[in-house]
Amino acid sequence: MSNKSYNLSKLQMNKMKDIQGGETKVMKKFLTIALSTAMAFSMFASVAFGAEKELTTQDKYDALTKAGIFAGYTDGTAGLDKEMTRGQFAKVVTKLLSLEEDAAAASKYTDVTANNWAAGFIGAASKAGLMEGFLNQKGKTIFDYNGNVTVEQMAKVLVVATKLDVPATADNGASAWAKGYVDAAIKAGLIPADANFKAAATRAQLVDATYVANEIIEASKISYEVKVVDANNIEVTFSDAKDKVEKFKLDKALEANKENTVTVKRENGKEVTLKFTWTITAANKIESVKADNLKEILVTFDGEVDTKTAGNKDNYDILNKSESIKSVTVANDKKSALILLDEADTSLTNQKEATLKVSNVQNSDKTKTLSGEYKFTPIDVKTPEVKEVKGLGTKAFKVVFSEPVKKAGVFATSNFKVDGKVVNGSVEYKYPNVAIVSTALEVGTHKLTVSNVEDFSGLKVVPVEQEFTVAEDTEAPQIVAATTNDLKEVTLEFNETVKSVEKVYHNAKVNGGTITEVNDNKVTVTFSNPMNMNENTIFVEGVVDYSGNKANREVKVTPTLDVERPTVSKVEIKQDDTSKDHKIVIDFSKSVDKASAETASYYTLKNSDGKAASADGLNSDGHPVTKPVYNADKKTVTINLASKLDEGTYTLEVNSVKDTAYVPNTMLPFTTSVKASVAVDNGIARAWLVKDGSEKNIYVQYKKAVKTDDSAGSATVKAKYTVGGNKLNDEATVVAVAGDTVRITTTQSVTDDAYVEATLIQDIDGNYITTNAGSYVLKAQIGKDKVKVVTDSVKATSREKVEVKFAGKLTSVDKTDFRVKVGDNVQTPSSASLSSDGTIVYLNFNDTNKLPADLHGAVIYTVAQTNTQDGFGSKIEAIDAEHAVAVANKVVPEIDTAGQAFRVVSATDATYYDITFNTTAIVNNNNTTDLTKLFTVLIGKDATVTEVFVPQDTKKITLRVKKDDSVTVSDATLFRVEFKGSANSDVKAIADRDGNALKGFTEGLEYGSAK
Repeated sequence: MSNKSYNLSKLQMNKMKDIQGGETKVMKKFLTIALSTAMAFSMFASVAFGAEKELTTQDKYDALTKAGIFAGYTDGTAGLDKEMTRGQFAKVVTKLLSLEEDAAAASKYTDVTANNWAAGFIGAASKAGLMEGFLNQKGKTIFDYNGNVTVEQMAKVLVVATKLDVPATADNGASAWAKGYVDAAIKAGLIPADANFKAAATRAQLVDATYVANEIIEASKISYEVKVVDANNIEVTFSDAKDKVEKFKLDKALEANKENTVTVKRENGKEVTLKFTWTITAANKIESVKADNLKEILVTFDGEVDTKTAGNKDNYDILNKSESIKSVTVANDKKSALILLDEADTSLTNQKEATLKVSNVQNSDKTKTLSGEYKFTPIDVKTPEVKEVKGLGTKAFKVVFSEPVKKAGVFATSNFKVDGKVVNGSVEYKYPNVAIVSTALEVGTHKLTVSNVEDFSGLKVVPVEQEFTVAEDTEAPQIVAATTNDLKEVTLEFNETVKSVEKVYHNAKVNGGTITEVNDNKVTVTFSNPMNMNENTIFVEGVVDYSGNKANREVKVTPTLDVERPTVSKVEIKQDDTSKDHKIVIDFSKSVDKASAETASYYTLKNSDGKAASADGLNSDGHPVTKPVYNADKKTVTINLASKLDEGTYTLEVNSVKDTAYVPNTMLPFTTSVKASVAVDNGIARAWLVKDGSEKNIYVQYKKAVKTDDSAGSATVKAKYTVGGNKLNDEATVVAVAGDTVRITTTQSVTDDAYVEATLIQDIDGNYITTNAGSYVLKAQIGKDKVKVVTDSVKATSREKVEVKFAGKLTSVDKTDFRVKVGDNVQTPSSASLSSDGTIVYLNFNDTNKLPADLHGAVIYTVAQTNTQDGFGSKIEAIDAEHAVAVANKVVPEIDTAGQAFRVVSATDATYYDITFNTTAIVNNNNTTDLTKLFTVLIGKDATVTEVFVPQDTKKITLRVKKDDSVTVSDATLFRVEFKGSANSDVKAIADRDGNALKGFTEGLEYGSAK
């Protein structure tokens, strides 16, 4: 038998087809077979495959016999224990593959006569290249149809027939030529691994092998449709179960636009290997971020992106760097974005890692938003080159460099030589990489040499001659395109570089525009008067090129309205540089209307409980007290919180802000969370001393986890510390005892009022920790091993919650340690919990244990023996009742609606009425002469508030109201009062004794119920 491999043409499968993302394409693999045989195989599949039990060799034989592949002996027996002859095997192979019998093809064998029962089968198998004869001792070619078939010969034929992959190397007991075929046959289940491969195959072995081979062949006929749900999930419909979709979650994510091979286990228990290409054009991820120079960053995507969001510079930020972004240019293929940094700012640092934050970039079909932080290392090792030289007529030429270059070298005319001579003229610099040299030139070919022009890493251009052609230019620039940005901006593109433009207007001269930028051949103009929504004529007067050609031009353009809603692209909590109070900075995706951006009611900050957050700059509804500030250049809104937020997770809601489009687009409601860590101060949380004989252990706990490795910023470096102004001696040690705490062990003298200083400490993320003033020297007084209350940071945010801030991080809290006293009323919390950083204890007062509504003068103290402690066993310092700590009252007073909302008394001939409310806390009139504007009253119809009485230190407000003369009051007449809480929160006209403004309300009663 021949050893050569053979690819059976009738088993050749159709080429695979692409699978579009979300779209179904059919991939068919099939054998070319006769219809009658296909019907027989189909019958075989229904008999054989339908069985649930484990089949015996006899069962398999019966199935193969019914399919016409096998035939028994004349006595009706299967002869499974007998050896299979080569002639019998040729018949099985022919039937298995539905080959056409060909006796003529067997005539080359001298031992096979035309009337031999196996001639047709032998000829078919030989013609297909599956079985071959050999030369006998007499030199004649014979087939030896009565000879035996070895197991390894059988394995090769069936492996080739079923198109299995054959490994190049294998380790088994087969003959050298057969090792690969036997390995493939074992893995496919055609033969057992413990078979004697060189022995003659029995009919039983052939039955088992043929049955599996037939399963493989039948499986290859099953077509399937693949629908890609996402990179990790597919849905497949198989042709043998068309009414059922089978879903598969993949262990490995699919690769876009590449052939993927995945093996899945079907519901019928069979494993199937699928091959398909997931073809997508829309980007699925950010593939790379790199910088080959110090002024540009290239962001590459794995597909196409939306040009508007990818080109929005506000969607990119270089973390912890001062560089600002000038522009972002999206490539024509929409698969990359080039970020250009501002010229005036500092550049990236060569070969020093940086991090680019990308947010809100959408892919081309807007099915995915691409965001994330990507580290990259700028590597600028290539000298700048002259990329292009272009003549601009006979009076100037343009030089384009391969990367951004410094203007100092460009301005020097001595750095430009034409035909070996320094140019006599002037040079204009167009950031980032263009020089326009004005000098007289003759028509023809010239050679330019540029020297001493350097990029932003200091590498200088190599002087290389470059030819360019100068031609006479006698025609002024022509407009070749005009594009609009809504109704107030147009960009005009000319057929050549433009030097200047005198005037641009649309439709009439009264609609003059401001030329905001002339960049090469593009001129951008903004108009104060909007263009028409239909066709407009743009008139350009005095457009001049560098040859001095001047002309007036015009172009018609129909504006495209801006229909994109503004969105919030970023929210940050920062500290004010001066006051150190927190502020919220909100970045918008586009320019927004100043009036709407500065409307306080459009912004709401809530705490983790979903209630209004507590800060001096917020009212009781969580809206800013002072007007937010909009920065049009940066497209940001800043909200001053006028105090520091407590640690926690906050939710910011933004709505109703409009853009600056002629037909304004209003944003959709937006909600985002601000992580607690953003609002936490840096520095040392506390330091304390524990004496152990002559040794002093000073514990220094930082407000966040710090580096404790061998890096330069590690908090375990002894040289970084001083105690009482003295450096640590040689015997002193510094070891980490927790992620945020180190222990300094020393025998040096430590006084009771000593301070510990730490310098150049990095947090766990590698950022150097600074004080609020920006100093790298962190300082804390060394105290006792008791955790103290921060006495000016205890506050009641509601009747249900008091927040107590400590100067260290606690790990457990006992509610019974605490007492809150208001007047003669003393209460123990219902429960207590810790903030996520352990620095704040939340005391909860629930149900019947709520605190009084008026918390003016409230104090807090503890029991003598406290149990609340930190992770080192340090208890909180006890506070006795005589030295109780004041509780800042942040509870907003309201109208007391526990009983009747208000009472009405007829004052003067039933023309005036006094309407009296009770409040939950004592309120006062804070010297506001006219309170009437804060109230709106309806008595049947609009009435007039003539006076408002707020008696000092009472819980009462009385309105004197004049009804409309046309109204006759009866018991059914509705009295309705609205108090404008938002306006009151701004001026705090009516407020409690702690300055909390009375909350707004609307109450109504019929006169009969109110009097």
